Amino acid sequence: MAIEAVIWDFGGVFTTSPFEAFARYEVERGAPKDLIRRVNTLNPDTNAWARFERSEIDAAAFDGLFLEESTALGHAVPGRDILPLLSGAVRPRMVAALAACKPLFKVGCITNNMRTEHSPGADAGQREAGDIRIGDILEMFDVVIESAKAGVRKPDPKIYLMMCEALRVEPRACVYLDDLGINCKPAAALGMKAIKVGDPDVALRELGEAVGLDFAAVAA
Repeated sequence: MAIEAVIWDFGGVFTTSPFEAFARYEVERGAPKDLIRRVNTLNPDTNAWARFERSEIDAAAFDGLFLEESTALGHAVPGRDILPLLSGAVRPRMVAALAACKPLFKVGCITNNMRTEHSPGADAGQREAGDIRIGDILEMFDVVIESAKAGVRKPDPKIYLMMCEALRVEPRACVYLDDLGINCKPAAALGMKAIKVGDPDVALRELGEAVGLDFAAVAA
């Protein structure tokens, strides 16, 4: 089936990965390497991170629960320390690729986010990121689905199907980009062409092959 839609994650795709900020924090605080990622992968459907992204708890509860979870792993990290680490630097070439796709395909964004000023789409007052406004990027999409508003988060297949329904496309007519393999797997299982975004150059080459565009030219 021909590609009709390109669906994107936001953080780690249009912005640099928060994992880079997590690593710096751990070094600065003398915490074990990858501690924050370990906290987030324990009980991934019911931990503080997952519950906050579904808006089941507020920021104060997240602060305390994340502290409990990190302390159980041997190093106390308050949840309030994590939230500012979520705001990455914008990747202009990814934004240019989105702009190139928009006239030719339906474009959507599925983002796991939180109701804080540090999360894409969560607060209109926190939209500046260098020369490109986060709000301007979000406005380019035909549909944006935020976990904090939808009450469901990746990798639950429901959120991908919600996007397909909103865009009126079949999953096998979609390309999906995400920086996390765990989020790419359900997209692929549904029939989407899933692209894991690590090196942006590699991801753009794979996207170009999938949709028949040369992003080396349009996104230079």
